[in-house]
Formats: sequence, structure tokens, C-alpha cells
Amino acid sequence: MKYVLAGASGFLGQSLARDLAADGQDVIRLVRRTPSAPGELQWDPARGELDLAGISDADVLINLAGANIGRPWTPTYRKTLRESRVTTTATLANAAAQLEKRPTLITQSGVGGYGLDCGDEILTEDSPLGDGFLADVVRVWEGALEPARAAGCRVASLRTGVVLARKAPAFQLLTLPFRFGVGGRFGSGKQYFPVISLTDWLRAARFVADHDTLTGPVNVTIPTPATNAEVAAAIGAALHRPALVPVPAAVMRLALGEFAWELLGSNRTLPTRLESAGFTFTYPTAPEAVSAAFAD
Repeated sequence: MKYVLAGASGFLGQSLARDLAADGQDVIRLVRRTPSAPGELQWDPARGELDLAGISDADVLINLAGANIGRPWTPTYRKTLRESRVTTTATLANAAAQLEKRPTLITQSGVGGYGLDCGDEILTEDSPLGDGFLADVVRVWEGALEPARAAGCRVASLRTGVVLARKAPAFQLLTLPFRFGVGGRFGSGKQYFPVISLTDWLRAARFVADHDTLTGPVNVTIPTPATNAEVAAAIGAALHRPALVPVPAAVMRLALGEFAWELLGSNRTLPTRLESAGFTFTYPTAPEAVSAAFAD
């Protein structure tokens, strides 16, 4: 199959490109600079520009582009977070809609779309989107797929939890305190904290690409939801460090602003559509996913 990959320079993009290439798939990486290597194609999503001839025979378009979410959301950075996701998705969707051969279009999304704090409520793909900045971003992000959907392309959005891998930026942030012996839960620790191993994220992305029945939102999280305290305990156990020093919620809100709610809010997400389609997880629990992250 021929994949066109946006966001190929990021952690997930690099991981997926390597995984696809190792399996003999044809990968075209979209870049904003002048191409300097085989398999690169220049585009300008800010201007909605993409060479249709260069992707005319693509089977799957995947968008993993987007500014780093793990920093304070100033008014200026909120705009960056939104536009970096929406313009790239819209450019791909508009291009897909113009191709004679209709490709599948998949975009990364986030479980933050369900809201800031959903408590113990079980969240499936049929659950409504919630309130808050990230939920609003997810609405317009996934909404940008509409031109491709209207033109008859199959579209899907991967509502992904925190990807656990040794080199993943979010995982490095989570594990840093433990390496200094001061790790522990965030806030009360009772909140559900959706995670997924890199291995299963890669498998899920390719599973969605390969299965024509999967459309719309697809939750990509472990099937056995874990609390933040349970994830912290798993990290401590894997590193042979204590997980006894909680990070107070007030300190997190002071340091991270509204982004702190992404770590303090509760999100009990289930990958209902993946499992209904026959997907099985290599690392279905938090301890297994954490252990796999340190082993990669």
C-alpha cells in the first residue's frame, strides 16, 4: 500500500514511517521545506497547498501533525494548537476530495475531546464530545475531515490517549520525577488516565487503515482503564523507585495552567470500535504497557 504521512518528523510520525517501511509499504513523507531525500513531498498546509499529482495513487493519507500540547496554553499558543491541527487536516481532506482514486484519510485526535473531567463515566466513541478548549479543538479538527467524507472517502479519527514509549515526550515527562526518587500520583490519583503502548498504537493505526468498516472516531487506549495512581505505581515498579510523593493539584495548576486538567481530569475511555472489529491488544493493561515502554 502507498501511505502519505503528514507529521512524519514527530515522534509518532517517525515511529509509524519506520514501521511501515520495515513492512515493505511505500511511504511518502510530507515536508514543509524543499525535499532533500527520496520519499519526501513538499506541501504548505498554512496555504492549503499540496501537489495532487504527488499523491494521486495513495491508498491512505495519515495526519499526525500538530503542535506539542504539553506546555502552558497562552492565548497565542491556543491558536497554534488549533491551527496546526485543523489546517493540516483540512488541506489533506480537500486534496483527497479532488483525487480520482479516493484514498482513506486518517487523522490523529485525542480523548480530551470528551471533556476535562468525566469522572467514572465510561466513554465510548458514541459518547458526546464535552466542554473545554481541547473538546472544541477536537470538534473542528475532526470536522475538517468533512470535504473528504462528503466526496466518498473513508475517514477516521484516532482518539488517542497518552502513548507510552521510552522516547515519547509525554512519557519522558511522566517518568522524570521517578528517576529522582520523587515520583507519585497527580492530585488525588483516583482519576482515570488513558494510556496506550507505542506497539499497540502502531498496530491500531495500521488496523484502522486496513479495515474498511472502521469510520469516524476510534478510541485508541488500553481496554482496561487505569487510574493515575495505578499508572504511577506501574512506573515506579518498572524503575524500582517509590511512587509515594504525590504532586498536589494546586501546584500542577500553578505550573501548567489549564493544561494541568489533562493530567488531573478523569477519562475512562474504552476502545469499543477497535475491539468490535477484532483488534486485540499486545499490552492490554497499564503495567504491561509501562513495562513495554521501558523495553523498547
